[in-house]
Amino acid sequence: MAKYSTGSSSGGGDGDSCELCGRETGDLRRAKVAGATLLVCSNCRPHDDSADSSSSGGSGSSDRGDDSPSRSQELARKQAEMYDAGKGDASHWEQHGTDYEDDQLPYLVSGYGARAEQARQDAGLTIEELSAETGLAEDDVLAVEQGRAARANVGGSVIRALEEHLDVTLVDE
Repeated sequence: MAKYSTGSSSGGGDGDSCELCGRETGDLRRAKVAGATLLVCSNCRPHDDSADSSSSGGSGSSDRGDDSPSRSQELARKQAEMYDAGKGDASHWEQHGTDYEDDQLPYLVSGYGARAEQARQDAGLTIEELSAETGLAEDDVLAVEQGRAARANVGGSVIRALEEHLDVTLVDE
């Protein structure tokens, strides 16, 4: 019988190999894999989509006879674990972040990043020096100069401090 067949043909003497992986064995059982009924070895039986993988007729019954979860339930559980692991912990934002209700980012002028950078350079300051003089985080100053204040969650107080210290207009009023 050919590999990946539907199992409907009566084999011509080569019925002792797994139709999924090709392994030769005398211990083959019928399994429904991706909609096809195949003769599979013990290594490939976990791929059985039918409700009862030990049946030889593929009855399609939903009673598994054991307490193991179905493949779709197991997949859903693993996906949920991956989602939860990827979310991470946001508690540091609550402790160290900006309260954006009180410190909302105002509407910024077009090209505000280049304006801020030019004003800092005209004042003869490095980002580190400007940060030290204003008490602002270097990352926030850099985010403003790179034009990504909104993506970096820079608060309006940072923008206003830069405007005041550098005597530059960054807010579109």
